[in-house]
Amino acid sequence: MTSSVGSVPWATEEFGLDLVHGGSAVGRTVPELVIPGLRRNPRRAHLLVSTVLGKHIPTPPSVVIGAAEDLGDLVRERLGVGVDVVVLGFAETATGLGHCVAARLHAHCYLHSTRRDVPGATTLAGFEEGHSHATSHLMQPTSAELFENNLPLVLVDDEISTGATAIDAIRALHGQCPRERYVVASLVDMRTDEHRAASAAAAEELGVAIDYVSLASGSTVLPLGLTERVTALDAPTLNIVGTDRGSVTTVDLPWPAEVPDGGRHGFLDADSAAFDSAVEVAVTVLDSTVAPGRALIVVGHEELMYLPLRIASGLERGGRQVRYQTTTRSPAYVMDHAGYPLRRGFTFVAPESGENEPRFLYNAQWPEAAVDALVVLIVDEPADTDRLTSPGGVVEVLRNAGTDVVVATVRGANPSTLRDSREGEGK
Repeated sequence: MTSSVGSVPWATEEFGLDLVHGGSAVGRTVPELVIPGLRRNPRRAHLLVSTVLGKHIPTPPSVVIGAAEDLGDLVRERLGVGVDVVVLGFAETATGLGHCVAARLHAHCYLHSTRRDVPGATTLAGFEEGHSHATSHLMQPTSAELFENNLPLVLVDDEISTGATAIDAIRALHGQCPRERYVVASLVDMRTDEHRAASAAAAEELGVAIDYVSLASGSTVLPLGLTERVTALDAPTLNIVGTDRGSVTTVDLPWPAEVPDGGRHGFLDADSAAFDSAVEVAVTVLDSTVAPGRALIVVGHEELMYLPLRIASGLERGGRQVRYQTTTRSPAYVMDHAGYPLRRGFTFVAPESGENEPRFLYNAQWPEAAVDALVVLIVDEPADTDRLTSPGGVVEVLRNAGTDVVVATVRGANPSTLRDSREGEGK
C-alpha cells in the first residue's frame, strides 16, 4: 500500500513533487514519516500522507501511539520535566495525535478544535485554516475556565507547512486567554525560512514565546504547474464494487455520561482513569463480538480519533491483528499505482443530520492483499443515523466492495451531563 524503502514515490516520479529531509532530533526522517499524495484542491494540490498518523493509511495502533509519545517527549524536553500544560489538537487530522501528546504529558486539559457545531455548546474562539477543504475551526470546551490560566499552551498538528494555522489559533486564543508561552508540535515541520520569520514576527508582536518541535523537519519541492496538472488528471475511480457483498453487524459500546469520549469539549487529566476503564469495557465488548483470528481495521469517524485508537490498541495488546485509520472530510486523489499511498477510495454521505458535504475513506484494506480484514467502524451517537446504512452511506459502499463491517456505536456520552458535572472546574 505504501512505497517500499528506497523506492521513488509515484507523485515524485510523475510530477516532481518531492519531500526533502532536513533534520531530526529523534532519528526519524521526513520520507519515512510522510509520502507525497495529491488532491484536486485549487488552494493546495499536494497532500502529505502520514505513515504514522493512522488517517489515510491503516497503521498498527502501537506505531501511531509510539510516534505521538515521541512527540510528547520532545515537548517535555523543550518545556522541562514537571511543567504542567494545556494542549490543543487541530481538527480533524490531529484530534487523536493531540490527545496522545496530552496523555503523555499528563496535561491539565486537552481540547481539540471541531467542525461539528454542537447544539447548546458555547464557542470559546474560532480560527480559519486557509488551505483546508473545511476551513473553519471552533473551540467548544464545557467551560472557558478550563483554558483560563497561564500554563504553556501546546498546539498539536500532524504537519506544519506554513505555520499560518497555528499562528491564527494562537492569536484567537491569546485574545481570549493570554499566556506567556506556546509550543507548536508536529510530526513534520516543512516551513521555509520565510514562514519561520513570520512566526518570529508574530511572537514579537504578541509579546510571547512560540517554540516549535517536530519528529523531523524538511522542505516540500512543489514543481511549477502542479495544481493545473493535478486538476487535468482523469477523475479517480471511487467506490469499487467487489464480486461478493460484505456483511454488517451492529454493536453498542456503553459509555458513562459524565466521562468525555474525547477532547471536543475538553478532557482533564483527572478524566483519564474513568476513560481508561470505559475503554477496557469497550475492548471487551468488541473482542467478544468479532470471531477470533479475524484481522481488523478499526476505523474512527472523522474527529473521533482517540477513542477508536485506544480501542484498537487494546485489541492489539490482546493479540489481535489490528490496523487503525479514520474517515475524513477531505477529498484526495486516488490512484491504484505502486508507490502511491492512496490506492483506493470511498466517498459517502455524511451520517450526521444536516451535513451535506460528502465524506471519504481511503485504502481500508490490509497491506497484504491476501488478508481478508474486517472493518470495525466506530461512531458516536450523533453519527449513528439511517444515513450510515443508506444506499450512499459508508457501510453500504464498503459492503458493495466486498468488505464485512461491524458498526460499533459509543452509547451514553453526553456533553450536557459532562458540562453540568464540571461546574466550577478549572478555576
